[in-house]
Amino acid sequence: MSHTLLSRYIGFAAVGCGLIATVIYVLMISVTLAHIEAVSGQVPFDMRPLGYGPADATTLFEALGAEGRAYYLGYQIPLDTLYPATLALTLITTLLWVRQRIPESKLVRYGIALSASSALFDYIENLGIVAMIWNWPSISVPLVYAASTATIAKSAITTLAVLVVLLSGVIWTRQPKADLRL
Repeated sequence: MSHTLLSRYIGFAAVGCGLIATVIYVLMISVTLAHIEAVSGQVPFDMRPLGYGPADATTLFEALGAEGRAYYLGYQIPLDTLYPATLALTLITTLLWVRQRIPESKLVRYGIALSASSALFDYIENLGIVAMIWNWPSISVPLVYAASTATIAKSAITTLAVLVVLLSGVIWTRQPKADLRL
């Protein structure tokens, strides 16, 4: 496979993953997370980048009621199971595409590590939320803090990963176009 064709496939993969991630994100923001907030009057865990404590968890779960907690498990969690992988794939394939012009970039390698880490912490957050709902009305303080820590880490690492992708894109646009003949 030629370098040009490989670059094109990577670019298509980045765009395809990005479109899927965007659709899932819009569904979560405008449907599932909006519903959870409307039912409870509380901001869902996924939307609290600075974390939350046991009192916040109790307030949210009480306000959701049994149907709201079931909705969180049945609708939000499945979407949020797809989203981290599609976002990470979007960021990683974008970085791989950028790497075509800046092959020795440590920034690209860091971006890939950050992208994978953001998905990992999002999955840890989701597992914590599921465990809290399953154990309701019992609230495990260490579990709440673990899930909250995962939420904070996910938020910070995702922000860094996106910034690295954007910075890599800026660097990429300033690089001379490589001779793509092999």
